[in-house]
Parts: sequence; C-alpha cells; structure tokens
Amino acid sequence: MNIRVFRTPSDAGIYAASMLERVITSSERPVIGLATGETVIPVYDALVNFVRCGLNVSHVTTINLDEYVGLAPDHPQSYHQFMDEHLFSRIGIRMQSTHLPNGVAPDLAAECERYNEVIRNHPIDMQVLGIGVNGHIGFNEPSHALITGTHVVNLTPETIAMNARFFSRKEDVPRQAITMGIQSILQAKQIMLLAFGEHKADIIYRALKDGIRTDVPASILQLHKDVTVILDRQSAARLGL
Repeated sequence: MNIRVFRTPSDAGIYAASMLERVITSSERPVIGLATGETVIPVYDALVNFVRCGLNVSHVTTINLDEYVGLAPDHPQSYHQFMDEHLFSRIGIRMQSTHLPNGVAPDLAAECERYNEVIRNHPIDMQVLGIGVNGHIGFNEPSHALITGTHVVNLTPETIAMNARFFSRKEDVPRQAITMGIQSILQAKQIMLLAFGEHKADIIYRALKDGIRTDVPASILQLHKDVTVILDRQSAARLGL
C-alpha cells in the first residue's frame, strides 16, 4: 500500500488526476471507476484542467460506485447530477460511455444484476474511492458480512446524518442506495483511496492500521495488491508519518 500525504486537498487532487491521466493515456479502452462526494471534487477539477490542456478522454468508459434509491437522474441531489456538474459536462465525455445505477428502476434486484453485467463487461483499470466516517467505501456499510456484488443497502444513521447537509430537510435524505459490491471494487487493477480533513483521521487509522474488519469496510483494501492512499496532513494525523 502506497501512502501519499499532501499539504492541501488541491495538491492531492492534482496528484490523483495525474494517476488517472497515466491510466487514460496507457490504454486503448481505459475504464475508470468513479466516486462522488466532496472529497473527489479536487480530483475532478484537476482532471478537467488536464482535458483543457489537451488530455483526450473520448475513449474512456466510466463506472460509478453508487446511486441513491428513489432519486431520478435529474434530481439535483442524485449522483447522476453530481457527476454531470463536476465532471461529465466539463470534459465532453460521451454519455453512452458513462454508467451509474438507476435509483428509480422498478425492479431493484434486476437493476443490480444489470449493473453487475456492466462491470463484468468493463473491467475497471483504476477505481477512485472516498471513505465514510464509519469506514464505508461506495455505500458498503459496516456489517457482520460484506456483500460481493451490486446490491441495495440500508444506509446507517451516521451516513444519513452526514448526507443531510445536502438536502433541505433531513427527512428528504434517502434511506437506501444501490452500491457496487466489495468484490467488484477489489477486482479493479488499481485503487486510489482519498480522504481529507481531521474528521477522517480516526477512520483512516482504523482502515489502514487496525486489521481487516467487516465493521470497517475500507480495511478490506489491505488485501489489494495496488492501492494508493491520498491524504492531506489532517487526515493523516494519526498515522505517524
């Protein structure tokens, strides 16, 4: 596991984007696994600048980790809208080359299987991950067991509370999500895990240094052969680096 600590999230975002650029320029049909949330915004901002400076992404396929159940793609808080606002519309990627779960599919079990098929047909070269304060990656929440494939998950109170700041009322926060499973994440050839801020310091320590535990889903990344952890000084505070 490769750990990199930067002065600011912006500096870290440039480094992360440079890793994505290497994947994009070294493959005829690169597949990038994408995440949402505040943590990845510096990465996407930097990648947009790379595209403006000449990086070609016309051959890239993207696969997102998750989507809220019950939010249509045009809902302002859906992850479809997040990706369009922060990345897709800014780099001119072909929308048919982007993949996200459908949170309003009439048959969620069938939607999970459809998404598993998308992942099987597009092996991921680089997976971008954030980490929740409870250790979730994607929306794989702490549990007695970790589910391998795409599935519907009940969000924990901690996750609902953290997401409430994006909604006008707490009762509007979705209670479920569709998420890529742990096995699908681990099958990516390379993984980058990002965390910024002092509120992530404790969970980063637990995920990297406190053994592999199902109540800290991100700790499973210790089993992967090619993980780069990208932190700022605050999130790395407990690592003793």
